[in-house]
Amino acid sequence: MESWRTWLSETPLGTATFVDWLDVLLLAALLYAVIRVLRGTRALQSLLGLGVAGFVYLAAQAAGLTTLKWVLDGLLVYAVLVVIILFQEDIRRVLVQAGNTIFAGSAAQGLADANLREEVIKAMFALANRKIGALVALERAASLEPYAEGAHPVDAVVTTELLQSLFHPSSPVHDGAIVVREGRVSKAGVFLPISLTKDLPKVYGTRHRAAIGLTERTDAICLLVSEERGTVAVVSDGRVEPVSDPNDLRQKLEEVLGRTVASPAPEVVRA
Repeated sequence: MESWRTWLSETPLGTATFVDWLDVLLLAALLYAVIRVLRGTRALQSLLGLGVAGFVYLAAQAAGLTTLKWVLDGLLVYAVLVVIILFQEDIRRVLVQAGNTIFAGSAAQGLADANLREEVIKAMFALANRKIGALVALERAASLEPYAEGAHPVDAVVTTELLQSLFHPSSPVHDGAIVVREGRVSKAGVFLPISLTKDLPKVYGTRHRAAIGLTERTDAICLLVSEERGTVAVVSDGRVEPVSDPNDLRQKLEEVLGRTVASPAPEVVRA
């Protein structure tokens, strides 16, 4: 027993200080956050491959395999550069989500207007009842202007009637998304970036993939109506959450915004 204690005291576990343990815990938390964000992407597979290569490198170094270590020395340097170049979108997604977490409180203030949310909610379910597809992107802290370049400027107050008219099949901008910025409809006919994430359900159409793609890159909230099924969903952080009725959508928005807003009395929406 005494020899075991003597051996332990000579190892890093026995000599580690509080700062050392804190360092390890912070690094573990950072790695966990990165893996969680990259889950389901090609970058995660490459990261796991680099991890295996790193383990083999350490094993070769410990075993004195000079030739194998020399080969891996050169490969790992170039492998890191290749991963950064090929998966820069996924890396940017990690950084964006990290920034969104820091500024989440200030970002929520842009959608604090309960009347605006009610107009959007009524419009979503009015369109769903008629099976008219729609995609509304609600801007938060991250500007959506880079994705809305070339779209049709609107600059109008958000109303149920305006949203329904913009998404009506006879409208020339009905196929694109609408960007809501600072309580107003800023742009219409916006074509958002399609998500490249693998393993998305086959039932997800272009609107779903565009909403996922935008929310993977920014902190925006997307509301969409499926033209095929007449259903409504909220999309944030690359996740699609279906809603069943206006109250459910209202609650989901409050959860995403991270604040509690008094809900008005339910209103019946007729097609």
